[in-house]
Amino acid sequence: MDCRLFVRGSLSLSLLLGAAACANVPFADPQQDAMAKRFDRPGQNGGALYIYRSGIMGFARPIDINVAGGSNAELASNTYVRLEGPPGPVDVGCKVGDKQGGQQVMIEPGRTRFIEASMDVGLGLPGCRLTEVSPDEGQAAVRNARRVVQQTR
Repeated sequence: MDCRLFVRGSLSLSLLLGAAACANVPFADPQQDAMAKRFDRPGQNGGALYIYRSGIMGFARPIDINVAGGSNAELASNTYVRLEGPPGPVDVGCKVGDKQGGQQVMIEPGRTRFIEASMDVGLGLPGCRLTEVSPDEGQAAVRNARRVVQQTR
């Protein structure tokens, strides 16, 4: 058997399995995705928060995102969620398996914030990390991602 054919077939199977794992995340409809990618400025009575995940590590396992007193979503590779709410501090958490992370984000009137959710791979099981990024970096990542459906509690 030709070794190159075996490697190519294995790579195709890996990509197919990865894509199948990603398909379990519920995507928003294309109109909601397009509206969120316009990055409309929120009104003065509230702010907006984008939480996104980019990169290939998302094929392995989704990151569970939750907002205290609000909603939750699962982020796979190249996915995002847009949330809007009143000004004030918001606790955002992430979870991968038994490992958790989180941070508090200040929602300001008329402003949009961007948070990147990423896998934190160390010596043990993987965890997650939330990092605030610049609007330019956040918008670029969201443009290359798909919006997911958020669940409210």
